[in-house]
Amino acid sequence: MKKAALHNLGCKVNAYETEAMQQMLQQNGYEIVDFTDKADVYIINTCTVTNIADRKSRQMLHKAKKMNPDAVVVATGCYAQASKEQVELDNCVDIIVGNNKKKDIVTILNEFESNKELEYVIDINHTAEYEELELESSLEHTRAIIKVQDGCNQFCSYCIIPFARGRVRSRQIDHVIKEVEKLAQKGFQEVVLTGIHLSSYGVDLEGEDLLSLIVAVNQVDGIKRIRLGSLEPRIITEKFAKTLSEMEKICPHFHLSLQSGCDETLKRMNRRYSAEEYYEKCCLLRKYFDMPAITTDVIVGFPGETEEEFAVTKEYVKKVNFFEMHVFKYSKRQGTKAAAMENQVDEQIKGTRSEQLLTITKEQSKEYLNKQIGRDLEVLIEEKTTIDGVEYYVGHSKEYIKCAVSSDENLENKIVQCVGAERIGHNVILAEMKNIK
Repeated sequence: MKKAALHNLGCKVNAYETEAMQQMLQQNGYEIVDFTDKADVYIINTCTVTNIADRKSRQMLHKAKKMNPDAVVVATGCYAQASKEQVELDNCVDIIVGNNKKKDIVTILNEFESNKELEYVIDINHTAEYEELELESSLEHTRAIIKVQDGCNQFCSYCIIPFARGRVRSRQIDHVIKEVEKLAQKGFQEVVLTGIHLSSYGVDLEGEDLLSLIVAVNQVDGIKRIRLGSLEPRIITEKFAKTLSEMEKICPHFHLSLQSGCDETLKRMNRRYSAEEYYEKCCLLRKYFDMPAITTDVIVGFPGETEEEFAVTKEYVKKVNFFEMHVFKYSKRQGTKAAAMENQVDEQIKGTRSEQLLTITKEQSKEYLNKQIGRDLEVLIEEKTTIDGVEYYVGHSKEYIKCAVSSDENLENKIVQCVGAERIGHNVILAEMKNIK
């Protein structure tokens, strides 16, 4: 029996695709082993969102070949797609698999045995085909990620992803529902709908959009919670927020990409909304949900970002008051408009600005968690673990707050009603259990 090891780099979409490839390999007789073990095949699902991601992708490819020089090393994912010519020159890589060919991984490995010169990278920018992958199980035991969309039409000036993933392609709703039903039968209680640009779901389908997809998933028996991946702020309309608030299964955890709180910077980024529009969307969510967890991404040091522009962003994020911010230092990506812009910001300045925003988000997270003390929290228990020498059952609330619960009963994969008691550590709420839902 051949042994295969897979390693995922990057976003939830990559994670879904990696699990799907692993499932296909198992179904075709491969034994899946840990990536640190000796294997016959190593598959690295690469990422290219930053220069650091590129470097990590190369490092993992080299690590695989070093662990077993005779193994077949497969590079797939966004770095392999966007930088195909560079990857072709890497002696550690045997096969490059494009982003719309992962479903064929077993066939590709079989073909490679007889013809080592074949190429499996398509022109991703000229395909309208959605790559139909499906999970019947998940490495997680309680929550399943479901990819419903691929590609992006936005072309933000800093982003290479449209070149690595192509144009928007949406999965048919009935295909999504069939997968959700299978996962529900397997005992999964929560699904996470994700995509490269989730808010664009349905733009290529007649009469469908993200809201209609969510409504359909909400009707699947057995699924207790629906969590959404990253959203663009413009999808948050009065109808969208109100409809979601009327569904008990929806998790009030919304990741709205911001990138900058300064209008001038947003324009250079080609983000297509203003800071005021973004703030209005956050207010809409807070109108229809009681204390929703709003999280975001912010880029510091974008070309041309002055001290004054950064100061505007810094005050803006204080005004919005996020649960969490993911802070990124701008990374130049060749082939994007931003890479050719003047007034590139010094790395040391990026670091200083990043630290300032990280300090703000740490305080905002602390404030949000403190407000959970005394509040009712619905927690999906994921595992039993030890915190500060004490055993707890640990899971996440609908707001994606990490909660620890004491119990003599096995609570794994159960939803429990709790009351927030106290904060332990930086980001964990000790919760007192009321009952099992």
